[in-house]
Amino acid sequence: MNFVDAIQACFVKYANSTAAHRARSFWWWFVFTLIVTVVFRALSYNLAAVFSFATFLPSIAVTARRLHDVDRSGWWQLLYFFPVIAGLC
Repeated sequence: MNFVDAIQACFVKYANSTAAHRARSFWWWFVFTLIVTVVFRALSYNLAAVFSFATFLPSIAVTARRLHDVDRSGWWQLLYFFPVIAGLC
């Protein structure tokens, strides 16, 4: 799966909870959101905020599917909000 296919799959399948994602697809999505956010933030904070809101749900869905692929619950994402607890796990 190349970069463009991975990004399209993430936007199209984010509402489909039964679709699986390969590790490559997850990491392409991560790189895409990171690069676009950095570029938009350099241009305008408001533009970066709009992009972040637009990719919020797809990012949660892609991460939850990847966690399920490695036999973890999607609820593990909540550890992002508790860095002290995440450091202990």
